[in-house]
Amino acid sequence: MNDSELNRTLKSAEPPPRTDEYWADFPGQVARQLTRPLPPERRATNWLPRLAWAGGLAAVCGLIGFVLGHQWGQPETASNNGQVLQNEKVIREVMAMFPNRVRAIVKDEAGMQLVLSEAEDVPTSTPLWVKVCRGNQCTTLVTFSGQELQIAGQKMTVLADSEGGVILTGERFAWASEGPKSGAQDLKIQARALQLAAR
Repeated sequence: MNDSELNRTLKSAEPPPRTDEYWADFPGQVARQLTRPLPPERRATNWLPRLAWAGGLAAVCGLIGFVLGHQWGQPETASNNGQVLQNEKVIREVMAMFPNRVRAIVKDEAGMQLVLSEAEDVPTSTPLWVKVCRGNQCTTLVTFSGQELQIAGQKMTVLADSEGGVILTGERFAWASEGPKSGAQDLKIQARALQLAAR
């Protein structure tokens, strides 16, 4: 049976016989059902999802607070190597809280930022540590291959190569951790794959 046949059948069916009293009381019946309290067994299990969300939110806030507190007063400069973003525990915790949604963890002169995808579409791969400096202003980040991000005022794509190196491409330049650099004269770039210990 296709949709049009089903639609015709449903429209031709007669409603069950009901008294006028039933139809007069029907709206009130629906309203009473909607406002009645839940049975105790449903109320008892309803707090579990809320507790899980509250716990997850508290963990995220705690981690962000720890990272920001730890790095407070230390602006990202050419002499600061962005060590918090090389901390395996920080990276693992953030990835665990937002599975397949973390596009980047960024530290720049504005502070720490978490860049998330709206959907769980970031493939699991080796984290890539990237530091880009223009003069004394630096942006350090951990990201994953294939992500297109704003770095040092430019839109860049970060890629991992088959040898374990990192490639950055922008509008007018290409940079590779292993190989020739072209068109990035005003940028000082460092990048490498972060090898997280297996669990």
